Amino acid sequence: MPRASVMRLIECDKAQLIDLVLDIEQYPAFVPFCIDAKVYEKKDTGDFVNIIADLTIGKGFFKDTYKSDVKFNKKDNSIYVTNIDGPLKHLDNKWTFKDHRKGAEIYFDVDFEIKNKFLNIMMTTSFQYGLDKIADAFQDRANKLFKS
Repeated sequence: MPRASVMRLIECDKAQLIDLVLDIEQYPAFVPFCIDAKVYEKKDTGDFVNIIADLTIGKGFFKDTYKSDVKFNKKDNSIYVTNIDGPLKHLDNKWTFKDHRKGAEIYFDVDFEIKNKFLNIMMTTSFQYGLDKIADAFQDRANKLFKS
């Protein structure tokens, strides 16, 4: 299973960064290979925000949609994502946000497996590169929106 982690220090408020990550329907505007995003359900239950959403990811002839369960834990400033349906056999994705004197640190850990074994092998070889590109996209977006 492809697994990778990335950390970034972003010059913005931690709450702004969390809001950026939770604004899933805006992903097609800045996340590489994200073609479409749809939120079906969003519930604030006090300590948690629970979101059910689809992301359509693709490039060239390859395009697929997966449904995710997104849980924002307000107490520990983390977002945990698991797959519900789609081409993924397994997805564990965790975002962790921490205050830093120069802004906010974001930790992004992803562990997944695609049902298609051939695509899984292909993704394994380029996964860290892809994750770095996604982290760069979030950092660039935060800089555009929040950096003074």
